Amino acid sequence: MKKLTVKDITLFAMMLAIIEVSKLALSFLPNIELTTFWIIIFTLFFKERIIPVIPAFILIEGVIYGFGLWWFMYLYIWPFLALITYLFRKNKSVIFWSVFSSVFGFLFGFLCSFPYIIIGALEGGFKNGITYAFSWWVAGISWDIVHGVGNFFLMLAMYVPITKVTEKLSAKFFS
Repeated sequence: MKKLTVKDITLFAMMLAIIEVSKLALSFLPNIELTTFWIIIFTLFFKERIIPVIPAFILIEGVIYGFGLWWFMYLYIWPFLALITYLFRKNKSVIFWSVFSSVFGFLFGFLCSFPYIIIGALEGGFKNGITYAFSWWVAGISWDIVHGVGNFFLMLAMYVPITKVTEKLSAKFFS
């Protein structure tokens, strides 16, 4: 395992602060968030350095908002986003990343429905669990649409300027 440097720890803190402050700054807008944007950008530029940031972000979210069922969903949703982003990391197209983040927003509720399969199955079998999760997901589709559209336009507007700045900074500090 690579030894952590002061630069690495500083980068972790900066990424975490940017994600959390952005989330708090937009918290008055339902389902409009920059968390998806930042996890994508930080994964593209800092690759494995995003790994400790995501659990720290999830922990802070739990401390701020409480540790409800939604919190357990975050334990797999945000790492999943980083993993899928990493797989497509060679793509530099603003349109690709705008559509990618939009699809993630549209699927967010679907991804969140997985625990309801277990909850429903405990109450009445696997078929009941699928029905329970599906109905929970369908009930929130309008919010997923807002989430997907918001992600698309945020990525479209911010990808180019932020990647230019991030390229310069990452080249300077992490060459």
